[in-house]
Amino acid sequence: MRIGLVGVGRIGAFHAATLKGLPSVDQVVVTDADVSRAELVAKDLGVEFAPSVAALLASGIDGFVIAAATSAHAELIAAGVAAGIPTFCEKPLATDLADSQRVVELVEASDVPVHIGFQRRFDAGYQAAAAQVRSGELGFIHHIRANTNDAFPPPAEYIPTSGGFFRDCTVHDFDIIRYVTGREVVSVFATGANRGESFFGQYGDVDAAAGLLTLDDNTFVSVSGTRYNAAGHDVRMEILGSLGSIAIGLDEHTALRSVESGVAFPGGQAHATFMDRFRPSYVAELTAFTEVVSGQREVPCTVRDALQAFRIADACELSRRENRVVALEEIGR
Repeated sequence: MRIGLVGVGRIGAFHAATLKGLPSVDQVVVTDADVSRAELVAKDLGVEFAPSVAALLASGIDGFVIAAATSAHAELIAAGVAAGIPTFCEKPLATDLADSQRVVELVEASDVPVHIGFQRRFDAGYQAAAAQVRSGELGFIHHIRANTNDAFPPPAEYIPTSGGFFRDCTVHDFDIIRYVTGREVVSVFATGANRGESFFGQYGDVDAAAGLLTLDDNTFVSVSGTRYNAAGHDVRMEILGSLGSIAIGLDEHTALRSVESGVAFPGGQAHATFMDRFRPSYVAELTAFTEVVSGQREVPCTVRDALQAFRIADACELSRRENRVVALEEIGR
């Protein structure tokens, strides 16, 4: 199997190395808007290089992986669909809701499988939680707490193209909430603040945020996050049910310390980045994509799944800006 990849920044180079190591992948071909960078990554990894996206798509690849800048996602997905090549794209579909909806319409009008990269769906903890929730083992779920705390902020130049905190960061929480519960969000109330570097506020963004989501079965979900969590990269979820409560991400690497006397847990090294926290999940995710390419499985995270997560993020941003509860039905489908 030949897999082509566009975008060899941090996550793209990581994906290229992961793909090269998969038993089902015979060759990886990479390209990038920065041709010299793509050539360097190809040389370092011992994979093929293509001088352009057009050349990549014409090089006989079986699958197409998009890890380019968000602003290029919609166009690149369309190119993959036009070429009839099964496509994997990092979230999000596009930079705004209207373009995201157009991508969904394009993909759903075709027979080309398109898999969107929300890697938490492939984390063993979240998968086990989903099984327990859906089996009824926990009884009815009354509260969920989810957090995404980055150890350090991204560079200032990233913020204008990030889409904002909810679309860039907590959108992962929004997707995994839908995955674990099998429910839909019906309303949100969100807030945020800029307490660190001023460049967040300069671009209308925040570096800390929180939201209360109500699901369609009246489960309450609190979501919080920050760009400043020096203790380490901290992604967790607590699910509280009438018959039991469970946690995901609560292990020796959790970026917390207890001040209770005699308590040594957690005692391990905290994760520094999301790539540390979810390394096995990324491998499982790309393995799943190769199975999609070979026709062994259905797409595990569809463009419509990505659209729903984006709608929740848009609702939270609108709520933050207008300081009110926002119903999801207000946000275009």
